[in-house]
Amino acid sequence: MRRWRAALALAALACAANACADLWGYVDESGQAHFATEQRDPRYRLFFKGRSSLDPVPAPPPGSAPADRLVGEPLWQRVHGHPNVARFETLVAQSARANGLDAALVKAVIAVESGYDPAVVSAKGAVGLMQVLPDTGERYGVTGDATRTVADKLGEPAINLRVGTRYLKELLARYAGDLERALAAYNAGEGIVDRYGGIPPYPETREFVRLVLLFRDAWLPPPPPPPVPSKPSRVTIVAPGVKR
Repeated sequence: MRRWRAALALAALACAANACADLWGYVDESGQAHFATEQRDPRYRLFFKGRSSLDPVPAPPPGSAPADRLVGEPLWQRVHGHPNVARFETLVAQSARANGLDAALVKAVIAVESGYDPAVVSAKGAVGLMQVLPDTGERYGVTGDATRTVADKLGEPAINLRVGTRYLKELLARYAGDLERALAAYNAGEGIVDRYGGIPPYPETREFVRLVLLFRDAWLPPPPPPPVPSKPSRVTIVAPGVKR
């Protein structure tokens, strides 16, 4: 019995590691333990019932999904489903990929900064989808000419996203991947974040960081379902102390 239990434990561990559906088994006259993912003959007994590809994935408790936590947010109600989200989807993905950023993060920054309005200009002169200041645009190579200023060019979504994502990438590098500090610097400036050694005690900046993280989580793609075996398999395990 002890040998059988040890063999069963080993098989169950292997089964869990490979996400098998069911575990059937028996011990033959020589003490060898045989296991399979189906009942191959009457000697096999069911010892473990696993999840199959037809079993529904358990639903998370109500209110636990990231989008559920945004239901009461006015900005989410205004932006979620806005046609500009789909309109700029490809451009956002390209800009994010070019700078090694998660597209969901870039979408979240756009949503909170501009509400996905490419024509918006803030009181401080920040322009477009990612609310880029002309000084920041010049830092990354945007120059004015006889017909258009730097601010005018930043109104173009492609230029705005190119500059905004590059700036966000460099902020993440500056703060060693600390996303909250990088977002705070994007909103309030690096000097302010450096002065306070973290997120400054500004309600606007703290709210910006909070909302961006919530929007990012809501727009992250769902994780893939756990794998299930594609076909039945069989293993043979020799119980400890048994000679073959």
